[in-house]
Amino acid sequence: MRHFWSLVAGVVAAPIVWVLVALGQSDSTATIDRWAETSTFHTARLIEPAVYLAAAGIVLGLIATLRISPLGPAVAGLLLAAPYVGMFASPLRVRSAVPGGWHVFGQALPLRLPLDNGTIFLLGVLLFMSIFSVQRWRRWPARPGQAGPFDQTVDDTEPDLFAPRPSPADPYPDSSPPTLAYPPFDQPRTPGSPWSSPPSGAYRRGGTAD
Repeated sequence: MRHFWSLVAGVVAAPIVWVLVALGQSDSTATIDRWAETSTFHTARLIEPAVYLAAAGIVLGLIATLRISPLGPAVAGLLLAAPYVGMFASPLRVRSAVPGGWHVFGQALPLRLPLDNGTIFLLGVLLFMSIFSVQRWRRWPARPGQAGPFDQTVDDTEPDLFAPRPSPADPYPDSSPPTLAYPPFDQPRTPGSPWSSPPSGAYRRGGTAD
C-alpha cells in the first residue's frame, strides 16, 4: 500500500514542481534583467519568485528525503527528465508538445523555460537517484507489539563509548570492609574478630595453656 501512495505522490508532485519552477525562474529572470538594464533595483521584487522556488524545493524535499517508497520519487524523476531526454530524438516536436502561452491568475506561465534551460532534467535525475537507496525499499519498522512471527528486529544502535562501565563483582561478597570502630554492644561477636574472647586452650603470658 505504501508503494501505491508513493506512486500517487510522485505523479502529483511532478507537474506541481514544473509549474512552480517555471513561475519562479520566469519572474526572477525578468526582474534581474530589468535591474541590469535600468541600473536600479528593488530587492522586494524577488520575494514572489523566491516563494515559488522555495515551494518547489519543499515539494521535492518531501518526496525525495522522507522515508517513503522510492517508487514515487522515481516516477516523478522520469516524468521530469523524459521531455528533455526526448529532445535528443526530436527536439522541435517535444518542445511544441509542451503548452505555451498559458496564464495563471493573469500571469504568464512559461512551461517551456525549465525545459529549455535543462532545469527539469536536473531535478528529474535528482529524484531518480532515490531508487538506489536500499533502506527505502524495505518495510517500515513495526511498532512494539505488532511484530509478525517472522519479523526480526535488529539492534543497530552503536554502543556509547563514554558510558560508565559496571564495576566488577565483589570477590568477597560476605565480608564487610575493615573498620577501626568498636562494634556495638548488642551485636554478637563473630569468631575470628579481634574483639572476641581468646579461644580456650590458648597460651597465656607464662607460656601455659588452660
